Amino acid sequence: MRSDMAVETQAKSVAEETVLTLTVAEQACGISVLSVRDVLGPQALTRIPLAPSEVAGSLNLRGRIVTAIDLRRRLGLPPAGEGMRPMSIVVEQGGELYSLLADQVGDVIPMPTDSILPNPPTLDAHWQALSRGVHRQEENLIVMLDVDRVLALG
Repeated sequence: MRSDMAVETQAKSVAEETVLTLTVAEQACGISVLSVRDVLGPQALTRIPLAPSEVAGSLNLRGRIVTAIDLRRRLGLPPAGEGMRPMSIVVEQGGELYSLLADQVGDVIPMPTDSILPNPPTLDAHWQALSRGVHRQEENLIVMLDVDRVLALG
């Protein structure tokens, strides 16, 4: 009996993903919590000369330099309104830390992996290139961002 429960628990954990929700220009997005190292409030950024426009600057996180990526620019959106201060979602790739700047950070939610659907053809090309699919939650469509694609600035 115990082995049946273990198999059921393992199957449930495989069939579900935990997602951090965030908002970019009033659009709900999500990224896997396995990618997230830290969530920070608004931070002071230092501009990086000659960096691509998506790079908003760098910040200092406990003595480490973190490159900040503006999700609005990365997704081809206009800049945030005056006075809006983005939240930082710190992720790691290749031993380097990056901060994804989002308008708001929401909840951490469980999401069945089979509920993530392919991108609809009507989704903007910038979003399609950086998304691994969408999830419908009640009235909202959550665009599931692929962190590796977001950080591929080339």
